[in-house]
Amino acid sequence: MNRIRYLTAGESHGQALTGILEGIPAGLQLTAESINSHLARRQRGYGRGERMKIEKDRVRILSGIRFGKTLGSPISLQIENKDWENWSNKMSVESHPKNVEQITVPRPGHADLAGKIKYGHHDIRNVLERASARETAIRVALGAITTNLLSEFNVKILSQVVQIGNVKSNNSFLEFSSQNLISKAAYLKSLEEIIEESQVRCVSPESEKLMIKKIDEAIEKKEAVGGIFEVVAFNLPIGLGSFTHWDRKMDGKIASSMMSIPGIKSVEIGLGKTCAELPGSKVHDNIYHEKEKVVYRKTNNAGGLEGGVTNGEPLVIRCGMKPIPTLMKPLDSVNLINLEPTVAFRERSDSCAVPAAAVVAEAVLSLVLADVFCEKFGGDSISEMQANYENYSNASVMGVFKMSHT
Repeated sequence: MNRIRYLTAGESHGQALTGILEGIPAGLQLTAESINSHLARRQRGYGRGERMKIEKDRVRILSGIRFGKTLGSPISLQIENKDWENWSNKMSVESHPKNVEQITVPRPGHADLAGKIKYGHHDIRNVLERASARETAIRVALGAITTNLLSEFNVKILSQVVQIGNVKSNNSFLEFSSQNLISKAAYLKSLEEIIEESQVRCVSPESEKLMIKKIDEAIEKKEAVGGIFEVVAFNLPIGLGSFTHWDRKMDGKIASSMMSIPGIKSVEIGLGKTCAELPGSKVHDNIYHEKEKVVYRKTNNAGGLEGGVTNGEPLVIRCGMKPIPTLMKPLDSVNLINLEPTVAFRERSDSCAVPAAAVVAEAVLSLVLADVFCEKFGGDSISEMQANYENYSNASVMGVFKMSHT
């Protein structure tokens, strides 16, 4: 990331999670409550574990904001871990209390074994505390700021769950193109409301019931279940990213960011792997022009990206998430002290975190998009950035118009 940079710190059961976000222009209106609303969305979802009943995530803004507006300086945030009260002995910062049990049995599917060997730790808790998906709470908080920035340019990011286990919903954001969005603006608003009210972020009520049933079955069997979600960005301008260098292609930036979310094992853009099954004439989106209209598409199979550059269509990403690896019926493992076979240890966990991961993906996508927005439209203040955006928008429209009349 070139213009927007961020760092997070903190352990799952430590005192707090902290984050620093740099590159946000001055003059952006921002409140703690606008961030907290996104944190609350992350904590919802059918199949979440006991931890969500303990934590009531609220952000504390430490710097970079004055009188409700960004200053242009780094923004620092903090989210206290309520569970710290129960872990202050086990997670003591300086002293080493006696009788603190070490974890020596790694859990399959976690960073436990590889992390222990890489950093030379004796206690696996030194690995799992930072590798925990709890870290995503602070990323959602940082992403809430960039979401607010993008909204200044009418960019809207949504997510929906399209599969839990083997239960699928037939809805997809790919049904939208820049052409039909004009007539579906009201539908989009109602769609967002339906998603937010759903316990699993699913548009289809019938599929939602089956998904909940699938999660209940997993809980009964002391299992976990994964799934697939989509995240979309509407109203992006043409020209974000670049085809000129590998590290400036939007495809790579997005895939990298999505894969950084714990549990994500696959990322697709547009039709994704389905492109391999179809002939080219059924994959690529035809380009049209009508009187008094700029060029447009009727379909969005590319998912809003061509050659690593946004093409003006909705940006649609689909991510596959594996089941949470901490199971209530533990898998086989080995005690690393004596190398004796045993079962992995258990810790509080979710039965299904796919809806929560979808919310995290919204935040992560907004961080990537804000970075390329600031790169493209530059500026130390929101007003300067908006002026650059308007100039580019007008110039690009006129450029197409002139080309078609030469």
